[in-house]
Amino acid sequence: MFNDFFNLIFPKLCCACNTTLLKNEKVICVNCVLTLPKTNFHLDKENPVNKVFWGRVQVEMATSFYLFSKKSRVQHLLHQLKYKGGKYVGAVVGELLGNDLKKAKYFKGIDFVIPVPLHKNKLKKRGYNQSEWIAKGVAEAMNISINTTTLFRKEDSQTQTRKSRYKRWENVGEIFGIATNELEGKKVLLIDDVVTTGATIEACAQVLIKQNCKVYVATIAYA
Repeated sequence: MFNDFFNLIFPKLCCACNTTLLKNEKVICVNCVLTLPKTNFHLDKENPVNKVFWGRVQVEMATSFYLFSKKSRVQHLLHQLKYKGGKYVGAVVGELLGNDLKKAKYFKGIDFVIPVPLHKNKLKKRGYNQSEWIAKGVAEAMNISINTTTLFRKEDSQTQTRKSRYKRWENVGEIFGIATNELEGKKVLLIDDVVTTGATIEACAQVLIKQNCKVYVATIAYA
């Protein structure tokens, strides 16, 4: 009774479209789950996200769940996740993503799900790593272990927003490291929120490949 009254005064809203959530809905309304612009890139080896890395780094397969456009529901969803404390958005959308990936032939046999790490300074400021929450949802859906300790960020790079492709690559060139050899020879699924130029993911992949890892990539959105 009290929860019903509380939700009437302070209604829970869909993190994508801002409509009031029904009792059986969490974080995202059913309409958005069904109608947000899914890419289905996980079914196509020659998808645009995979091609981002061709000739740059040996990624086994890469995909993004949604297409990103400005002032869209996907942008609003990501804004809630990254800047408004909506870490549970990551877990819910990650689970939706993982449910698709576990059915895809290009994402079989993965040993670990790994979120792109934040530097400790940024983690302290934000309070959580949005990619880690996405990875939690993906890992749960795919029934795969998540590893958040081996890959780490050595330097606190400047924000990537509004940088050119070259500047983004230059900014993340050698800022990641490996803490242990736990991932040696493993198949790993690298998780991030958005892929644009792919510079950050490329930098992570290069470090993991030096550990003889086979690297797969999945993000929530492709800009």
